Amino acid sequence: MQTSALLQSKTGKDSISEELRAVLHSIGTVKSMEKHMYLFHEGTESEQIFIIKSGLVQVSKLTADGKEMILRICKQQDIIGELTIFSDDSRYMLSAKIIDSGEVLVIQKDQLEKALMSNPHLTFEYLKWTSSHMRKYQSKIRDLLLNGKKGALYSTIIRLSNSYGINKKDGILIDLVLTNQELAKFCAATRESVNRMLVDLRKRDIISMDKTGRIIIKDIDYLRDQIGCENCPIEICNIN
Repeated sequence: MQTSALLQSKTGKDSISEELRAVLHSIGTVKSMEKHMYLFHEGTESEQIFIIKSGLVQVSKLTADGKEMILRICKQQDIIGELTIFSDDSRYMLSAKIIDSGEVLVIQKDQLEKALMSNPHLTFEYLKWTSSHMRKYQSKIRDLLLNGKKGALYSTIIRLSNSYGINKKDGILIDLVLTNQELAKFCAATRESVNRMLVDLRKRDIISMDKTGRIIIKDIDYLRDQIGCENCPIEICNIN
């Protein structure tokens, strides 16, 4: 895993080309989104994909025992609902909840499929891009299965730093306020266990918290060593 500032996350290899983005915008319509509403629910029929113009969207999945596991926190220019293109009777595999009001560009799936089929180059780019997203999901599940709850928390903090991190003189500030309950949902853990792990990291001077509750990573190498970091590329090791 790697660390970076917020701008690096926005301009990394994971971004799509201007040509493909122009096609998406040409067939989309803008829709307002209010905090706490859902863009789509897991298991419902997939008819649209979305590009975030402003605001924040939480993408999550229900586990077998009914618990919610957060997989992504998406921001401006991120695309969601993208994994259902070119599949019959497709349904959303995840749920998308608005956590900060804003706007999204709504794109009908059938229109996008027609646009891509007329341009093989863009079709290849789109499929390559969605493959990268599948690698993200696989790496997050791997972190949880191989490293347990503690490893999942440590990798989540690193991923958050890659997507929302800002370099400061005292460390890397994660410019996103998350409660311990929300962090627990990234790790399939309880709020109490995440609280204990965060307290331990603060005692070890690995992290600190600012006045607004944002995490400052003071020793990211410790987190990387604890999970056996494989130095994943930045387009894989992020939270959006």
